[in-house]
Amino acid sequence: MELKEAIGRRRSIRFLAPYRPVEREKIQKMLEAARQCSFWGNVRALRATVIEKASASQEVLDAIPEGSALGGFQLRLAPVIIVWWLDWQAVKVQGDRLHELVEAGAAGIDKNDSHRYLDEKLIPFFAAAGDSLKTGGMTEMDCGQGIAHATLVAFEEGLGTCLLGLPAHKKLKTVLGLPEDSKLLCVQTVGYAAEQPEAGGQRPRLPFEDMFSLNTADNAFPRDGKVVEELERAKLIQAQAPLPWRFDELKYLAKALDIAPIFGEESDGIVVAMMQEMQDTPGKS
Repeated sequence: MELKEAIGRRRSIRFLAPYRPVEREKIQKMLEAARQCSFWGNVRALRATVIEKASASQEVLDAIPEGSALGGFQLRLAPVIIVWWLDWQAVKVQGDRLHELVEAGAAGIDKNDSHRYLDEKLIPFFAAAGDSLKTGGMTEMDCGQGIAHATLVAFEEGLGTCLLGLPAHKKLKTVLGLPEDSKLLCVQTVGYAAEQPEAGGQRPRLPFEDMFSLNTADNAFPRDGKVVEELERAKLIQAQAPLPWRFDELKYLAKALDIAPIFGEESDGIVVAMMQEMQDTPGKS
């Protein structure tokens, strides 16, 4: 599959075949893509811990939450779950990463002067910023770039995947051995699709003009119909959901995979776990 086609067909695949394992080399390609993404200050705070159900310990499997607020079945079906997390320790050693940029010829022209400037001005500035670096959102945004890279590679490799928020994750974080001050960003289910790749068609989107503007926020960016036609021919814009057969497919999948017919009601335990997490009850994370 061409990467541009993967971008066009990139939509969440929620229904995965639990019986079909995912080749490790394909997971590695996803991680390699995430590693190559750009990151402010060369910090590279994105981390991933891969849970391969076929080889994971029972302790790890038992720590996987029953689900997110929308669709516990996804974590139950996925043969692979990637836990994406942010390592704040990487920000603390950002000075070293900046000096690496100078050595690589990616920052500054004169090496000696550039190293001196970093030590005397820029690194102290970032050090003084301290916790404000955690609240600006830039680090999370760049982590998101890496996750997006990995997601596109997954589709290029013929895999289905979906990103999920995970409100109740303290037990999982502990069992995986993640640093206490790390931030769990999301989990990503990965596998081979049990549903058709079209997943019922292109999900609803807001109008282009409501999302993008030119020069001022109240001036909609002009949308050229010829560009839209070009993207449709390249399958970067596809038929709007639902496709005619979609609801029959959903009924079939619900029966074949033992999924509750109401989205999000797979297990009462999902809500219970979320409530316990919010209450921060000792010994029940």
